[in-house]
Amino acid sequence: MNGLWSRLRSPSKPSIRSAEAECGADQGINPLKSPDSASLSESSIRDAGPWTRGKILTLSILAFFALTLIVVAVTVPVLLVKRNRSHDDPSYHDAANRPVQVLSDFPDPGLLHVNNTWYTYGTNAAKNDSEVPHVPVATATVFNSWTRLEDHDAMPSLSSWETKINHYAPDVIQRDDGRFVLYYSGELKDWLYHHCVGVAVSNGTNPAGPFMPQSKPLACPRNQGGAIDPSPFRDVDGKLYVVYKADANSIGHGGDCNNGKKPVLAVPILLQELEADGVTPVGNPVQILQNDKSDGPLVEAPNILRTPQGIYYLFFSSHCFTSPKYNVKYAYATSLKGPYTRANRPLLKTGDFDLISPGGATVSRDGTKMVFHANCGKLRCLYAAAITIHANSTITPSSL
Repeated sequence: MNGLWSRLRSPSKPSIRSAEAECGADQGINPLKSPDSASLSESSIRDAGPWTRGKILTLSILAFFALTLIVVAVTVPVLLVKRNRSHDDPSYHDAANRPVQVLSDFPDPGLLHVNNTWYTYGTNAAKNDSEVPHVPVATATVFNSWTRLEDHDAMPSLSSWETKINHYAPDVIQRDDGRFVLYYSGELKDWLYHHCVGVAVSNGTNPAGPFMPQSKPLACPRNQGGAIDPSPFRDVDGKLYVVYKADANSIGHGGDCNNGKKPVLAVPILLQELEADGVTPVGNPVQILQNDKSDGPLVEAPNILRTPQGIYYLFFSSHCFTSPKYNVKYAYATSLKGPYTRANRPLLKTGDFDLISPGGATVSRDGTKMVFHANCGKLRCLYAAAITIHANSTITPSSL
């Protein structure tokens, strides 16, 4: 602007040397050595100077931003990948720790170890088929090799309050008299597609049953949508408990697992103390966990373990079982009733060892082994795995 203003004020011509220098400087050429600069007309110099500088400035700015975008596009994903990898324990990248698929179509497994034999009890996965076992059973003497007891039903007869289908997430514990108690989710006849926690006691001392159900549900909070996913626990003092999920998402407002639309309902995990018979409640249930934003529409499939060091671990799943976000999480506390501190990372999630939607985990009483299900095509298959519980309360995969 200063040069243009001086031209307007004075009719005198600028010196060719000044014009040459200005033009040469704009083009990155030394004007003293340019043979063609003297042949440029005064008008072309006057017009080209300011516009050339503006164009160069504009192009420089555009080039700078383009280069910046390229650098960001290249480096940010690399940094994120490195960051994500750095948050994973090396155990997740060790093929020896890969869970073993042992059965097909066996979701929500419970787990029991008696007389050197492992037992697992699964969800009745056949939709609306009353001819399949209400509670299927599989056994193993080696933890990575399981056999389904074909056509065996651990609970062949049912109580009057439940339908003949849709029995979910059974689990078993042995009580002091040697008999076994089975906890399960039964569908209500008078409120279809909603469940309550049922309880059944074995006729003898066979962990595979048969189990005879009680006449009434053990837990049935209808104002919270009912209850599912019971898991028994015996504390160090011998007291019995059952932990389960209040099925509040079943009365939600739609969306993901019927609780993805606002207002999203609170879905609690409840702990109920029991008498020594394993079927009689003591007092009222206590809430020990609830879904938060990181859990999506729900938390479910609770299971409790106590280590010899006195730390309680609550294993659970979050998000909808139909979602790739479904996972196995855990939290820990120094008291059975909490408060529980959530771990920073799920124990298992989609992508770990190429698993898809792992969930519904149950851990052995010694805290070294685990069964869970994960998607395998259109089915949910049973997996066996090993874990290591560390002194800092983190848990990582291990080798069977």
